[in-house]
Amino acid sequence: MAEKTPAELTGVPETLLWNLYQRAAEARRPDTPLRDARAVQLVEAIDYPFEERFGGGELGQWQALRARCFDLEVSGFLRRYPDGTVVALGEGLETQFWRVDNGRVRWLTVDLPEIVELRRRLLPPESPRQRMIGGSALERIWLDEVDPGPGLLITAQGLLMYLDPADVHRLVAAAAARFPGAAMVLDGVPRWFSALTLKGRMTRHGYTAPPMPWALDAAEKERLRTLHPGIVLRELRPPRGHGLVHGLLFPLLNRSAWIRSLGVTGLPIVRLDFGPRPAPA
Repeated sequence: MAEKTPAELTGVPETLLWNLYQRAAEARRPDTPLRDARAVQLVEAIDYPFEERFGGGELGQWQALRARCFDLEVSGFLRRYPDGTVVALGEGLETQFWRVDNGRVRWLTVDLPEIVELRRRLLPPESPRQRMIGGSALERIWLDEVDPGPGLLITAQGLLMYLDPADVHRLVAAAAARFPGAAMVLDGVPRWFSALTLKGRMTRHGYTAPPMPWALDAAEKERLRTLHPGIVLRELRPPRGHGLVHGLLFPLLNRSAWIRSLGVTGLPIVRLDFGPRPAPA
């Protein structure tokens, strides 16, 4: 048996293991909406007490549908801009590149140095089309590493809720100003969920979620629209899953923007378009 790779993470970085475990639990199902064999392989390759810390993967489909929503946005972008660039902020151990790769996309992962090192130990090596930068998304070093000419999509899945609201606003405003014509897909947590994490009350199977100071409610969506004159915000819905809850009940409930804002049927996900694409010189 191959030796497993240790993952000694705490705090916010540890959440990437929760996300990976839930996604892998759903990917093992024959009727899963998210084909992700690489996630299953990662869980099997990491030395970490997943079930002891996170339970039996009961939130697997909930997590997989969130990832699938991001996949659909990336795939739609690549149909329009097949040679485009995707910048994945705070990617953790997400394996989206291998789910959506069209053979032409340029992919830039931006994450903390220790997480980039873990990705390098566990995932296939970097290539001319797939690179990683070790650093905080807030340092903005990555802004100078991006060529938006062939098309640019920025993703922030499971990241921004852990940041201070002022930092989120500065990040979005900087991206919108720097990359007109680009887009950004991001998710957040409802206000009630954020409040519980700040009090240390989001506990399941003995695992307590870290504080999440940034919440994405109706007021915050309006705030995002005002961060730059070119921003247009569009709310996204999780796709249909399987079973009575995710296959029937939640899709019906998600027709209501108010119910979606509560976050019980999936975390709020939005797309920000950064104004018109500049004309060629």
